[in-house]
Amino acid sequence: MMHWDFPIQPPRWALLPLRAFLGGTLVYAGLSKLFDPHYLDDTAPLGVHAQMLAAAEISPIGPLVTLVADHSIVTGLTIAFGEIAVGLGAILGLFTRLAALGGVLLSVSFFLTVSWTTRPYYYGADIVFAFAWTPLLIMGDAGALSLSAWLRAKVRHKLGLPMRSMPDESMAVQNDVKRRTMLRGGLIAAATTAVGVAAGSALALTRRPVVSSRDSASLGVGSGPVIAAAADIAVGSSKSFTAPNGAPAYLLRPAPDTFLAFNATCTHQGCPISYIGPGFRCPCHGSTFDENGQVTGGPARAPLIEIPVKVIDGQVTTT
Repeated sequence: MMHWDFPIQPPRWALLPLRAFLGGTLVYAGLSKLFDPHYLDDTAPLGVHAQMLAAAEISPIGPLVTLVADHSIVTGLTIAFGEIAVGLGAILGLFTRLAALGGVLLSVSFFLTVSWTTRPYYYGADIVFAFAWTPLLIMGDAGALSLSAWLRAKVRHKLGLPMRSMPDESMAVQNDVKRRTMLRGGLIAAATTAVGVAAGSALALTRRPVVSSRDSASLGVGSGPVIAAAADIAVGSSKSFTAPNGAPAYLLRPAPDTFLAFNATCTHQGCPISYIGPGFRCPCHGSTFDENGQVTGGPARAPLIEIPVKVIDGQVTTT
């Protein structure tokens, strides 16, 4: 009879790659929101307010999403700081199970809103992230490269106890060690949160444009940077460029006398789109758009953001 000999406990470091990936991803996601000047702009098509209103139309929790959309700045900052806090908790090994619970809740909330209409469901990353957090929710950080484990060791050393609890150690002593460890960890988390929220909020709020993106697009006066010479863009072709606000964009020439430009960001979840001729496709969830920026395939529901352009002395410029 064949005997399979499996170890009872996995190695302590087995979850380190998952912690690094999930934690790094959420920290990056949160910081990206804070550094995005349009994230808290209520008039920006890709701002958090517009995204929540669009999600409310198709989400099973639409009324709740509509309610929080009325407080989009607070909600947007809460999401961004929540992602950063969860990510740092996973990376540092501080309250890892609590961080993993936060990761599950964030992922489920994103699944119920922005990813709800993604078909098939496994094309949406949010449901995958929700389940990816469960090993950390069940096992924690196992003490590997863990700030909580380091704090616990410092507490035990200060109390004159061995580094690891002994079988005969009383429950009162173990509870005292746990209480002191949680108190120290809580103080570190509270101090970091206070500084981070103050600095991050100031950064996000001061980076909001003074003139909204909708107002600036409607001015239509003057001319911006030159994108390309009209003669260099063949009919039916495209050219990628950077919009005045720093966003990636595409210039199209569908007809000899027609030039169109669009923000190269999918209106579903903000993924970069690609021009595949004669339209666009989002590689993240499969949304497609025609050469006029209109949606031809979901889950995106809003058309691409058009960038006004004009031809002056044979040069295509933004307006």
